[in-house]
Amino acid sequence: MRRYVLTGTPGAGKTSILRCLAEHGYEVVEEAATAVIARAQAQGEGEPWTRASFIDEVVDLQKQRQLGASATDSVQVFDRSPVCTHALANYLGRPVSRALTAEIQRITAEEIYERQVLFVRNLGFCEPTSARRISFKESLVFEKIHEQSYRAFGFELIDIPAGDLADRVAAVSSVISRPDS
Repeated sequence: MRRYVLTGTPGAGKTSILRCLAEHGYEVVEEAATAVIARAQAQGEGEPWTRASFIDEVVDLQKQRQLGASATDSVQVFDRSPVCTHALANYLGRPVSRALTAEIQRITAEEIYERQVLFVRNLGFCEPTSARRISFKESLVFEKIHEQSYRAFGFELIDIPAGDLADRVAAVSSVISRPDS
């Protein structure tokens, strides 16, 4: 089983790439933070990321989704990983919790994800949504923090440059479709 992480700054087009990958028959696992935010906002909480428990809720859902993903597909593509949650904690100025530390230790010790991480580069803008309230300038800061976090944990970043969606999907597919070495 090869599990790839697709990451990058908010608004870079990860979700669009994942949808195309799913249409091509790849198993994809959706982003946990967006689900945690959507669930809280549906219950009337406007900014759940300000809650002290937010990071641990994301970590818990990421772990549930990773453990619950089908074991039958040879390739899975995850929209973000606990390393992204580490970057988020740093960006938000939050301490890295015990739960997050334990999950990063688990995924690195068990080599859950491929060491090559697909890093989707920004598109030159960032469209706000109810879950994404970040300016383009802030998204560039967040992008750098993501890069630093992945490198600090020993991952290799494979750039998926800005461009046409079909070209980006082809770039991702060329990496994830390589036979096992």
